[in-house]
Amino acid sequence: MVMLVDVPRMTAWIRDTGAERIIADIAARLEADYARWPQFDKVERIAAHSPIGVIELMPIADADRYGFKYVNGHPANPARGLQTVTAFGAYADVHTGYPLLIAEMTLLTALRTAATSAMVAKRLARPDSQVMALIGNGSQSEFQAMGMRSALGISSLRIWDTDPAAMDKIERNLVPQGFTIYRATSAEDACRGADVITTATADKALAQIVADAWVKPGMHLNAIGGDCPGKTELDTAILDRASVFVEYEPQTRIEGEIQHVPANFPVTEMWRVITGEAPGRRNSAEITVFDSVGFALEDLTALAHVADAVEGTAYAGQIDLVASPDDPRDLFGMIATSTEASFAEPTVGRIHAA
Repeated sequence: MVMLVDVPRMTAWIRDTGAERIIADIAARLEADYARWPQFDKVERIAAHSPIGVIELMPIADADRYGFKYVNGHPANPARGLQTVTAFGAYADVHTGYPLLIAEMTLLTALRTAATSAMVAKRLARPDSQVMALIGNGSQSEFQAMGMRSALGISSLRIWDTDPAAMDKIERNLVPQGFTIYRATSAEDACRGADVITTATADKALAQIVADAWVKPGMHLNAIGGDCPGKTELDTAILDRASVFVEYEPQTRIEGEIQHVPANFPVTEMWRVITGEAPGRRNSAEITVFDSVGFALEDLTALAHVADAVEGTAYAGQIDLVASPDDPRDLFGMIATSTEASFAEPTVGRIHAA
């Protein structure tokens, strides 16, 4: 049997544990995994693009564990009542090849993305940062706010979205969580007075969501929306004035804000900052940009955290996913020994955690 954390179980675990606590826990674990970056077998994600979206497979492994995530990005989905992004993942034992966990990863991706932003902000944002601009108030936005509060103590938000309903949604969700929210009249207004700017837009377009003139000395830009070829959020002039940090450079050159700059444009992979091989923020006036496209190591870390956190609890289900004949060499025997199918419909119900 393989551990299963499906949508009801994932939802119950997050509600009972608390999203902000989980984000902080994953961020701490991410820092430990980034510190051993050379130990991972890394590759750019494998993408299947269409005119209306993308489907991606994100694999990674170290000497003991293998993981992958299946994820899509379809910006037009909300107009059809569907999520822009959905995902699931698998976590496996390298020594046997057997899967250990199958998990929902739409919610988990939001948590790990916020955890990555939090880990990076501790190194790149000014420690005295107090105000965060959130441009793009979709599915990722609340998690991003919680990540910055866990990392920097920020609880003052300036929000902007072209869809007023998205702004209504984030106010409805975050005011009860203790955030103070200013509803901006434009993206420029949102950036005014911010210490940290997070862009989390969905449109697959070469956009300039943040203009160079709006970025002041000392700001930290957390650009998480640009994550595929032909999709950007920042005025490229910002990059020329900033120190730019990435996850996995070969992937970010294809998908990130730096897809438009020369191949020799200097960037720093975050693992080098974590290990002390390269500096993070060097002074209070420096502009820092985290050109984040999401990387498979973050998914592996999140899957490992879930596996450890829920094993042996009501949040961990089981799925009979691996054929296990009595004789490992006689797979055919599983279908040849009986003329009657042995199958029962699974029981589906709500998860009530103890």
